[in-house]
Amino acid sequence: MRAVIQRVTEARVETEGQVRGSIGPGLVVLLGMSKTDTYQDADYLADKILNLRIFSDDSGKMNRSIMDVKGGLLIVSNFTVYGDCRKGRRPSFDLAADPEKAQELYEYFIGRARAASVKVETGIFRAAMKVYLVNDGPVTLSCDSVRQ
Repeated sequence: MRAVIQRVTEARVETEGQVRGSIGPGLVVLLGMSKTDTYQDADYLADKILNLRIFSDDSGKMNRSIMDVKGGLLIVSNFTVYGDCRKGRRPSFDLAADPEKAQELYEYFIGRARAASVKVETGIFRAAMKVYLVNDGPVTLSCDSVRQ
């Protein structure tokens, strides 16, 4: 499982011209699932994101998590984070999970985030979406569930 995480001051996702989810300060999570991902991967990555200390404390040091600052999460499914651009000029998506498995893991991940008592907003799985955000910092990170 892979996430591209952006710290934001605000963000929203739209589908067919309608806002489907919006947050104030928090994190936008572009979430992709691979063919080999399991619930254990979702548990690991949800815990990692919820506790990642990337918000500033009173000294200006990145020392607070999304839970500490009571920010929101905007979770958007995005199989393209598994795009492999190493060969040729067109990305390969061979590692991405099939839609049924991906949706199951996506919904499970959302449930794990909601259980942590943070505000969670989402896009619509498999829909064409537009994501608007104001990146704060800018802070952009990628996290994988594959533990080395």
